[in-house]
Amino acid sequence: MRTPTVVPLRNPRNPDIPANTVVPINRAAARPTPAVRKNANCSSCSMRHLCLPQGLSAEEIPKLEALICTAQTVKRGATLYRSGEPFSNLYAVRSGSLKTVLTHRDGREQVTGIHLAGEALGLDGISNDTHTCNAIALEDSSVCTVPYDALKTLCRETASMQHRLHKLMGEQIVRETSQMMLLGSLNAEERVATFLLDVSERNAKRGYSPSEFHLRLTRQEMGSYLGMTLETVSRMLSRFQKRGIIEMQGKLIRIADFTALRSM
Repeated sequence: MRTPTVVPLRNPRNPDIPANTVVPINRAAARPTPAVRKNANCSSCSMRHLCLPQGLSAEEIPKLEALICTAQTVKRGATLYRSGEPFSNLYAVRSGSLKTVLTHRDGREQVTGIHLAGEALGLDGISNDTHTCNAIALEDSSVCTVPYDALKTLCRETASMQHRLHKLMGEQIVRETSQMMLLGSLNAEERVATFLLDVSERNAKRGYSPSEFHLRLTRQEMGSYLGMTLETVSRMLSRFQKRGIIEMQGKLIRIADFTALRSM
């Protein structure tokens, strides 16, 4: 009796591979493509005088660089982290700008901060190991990721790094206190004037023009940050323009009279 010839079934996706052949899965290829990442180098960063390396010696900076292995791209409108997510990293804005947004229980959103290049993000998560707000890119930006546990270890080993982290926390407290004063004791004109002067001063620290800049916030976002309606923000900006204090062209603002702006 002749033994029948066994013809192996063929894999319909690849006829050259029998259907019962176990093919290893390339799981790396199956993962979604992450945001663009690249090596971060504090020594060559133009914002190092404002960022985490501030105050560190030339010998100490490489220790910090060893923690910051990548710079992550965050596209405009994308979220870096969300409220309720576990806290594990601090972030330093390398380029661009982001806003932090707090969501109230009724669903309303409040812009609580604007973070420019050279500034830290994520400190809100230290208290309860959970982020309390959303961080959203106002424009195409890049951020350096700093694992917090590794940073704490470095702080124990390097006094200047610990001092720098304490300063960052103190700066956040000062910003939040200033924001409370802005919302609680200034009228509409004073709020808008203070905001424009703040953007001007922060641009100057980064080597940008203090008198001419693009406002990355929409009028509505600006109103949320200042505790004002969209209509009031637009009315104040128009009033400043009519007085010759500022000039506007879309989101481009030029401060023409600093003295008048500071006197409000």
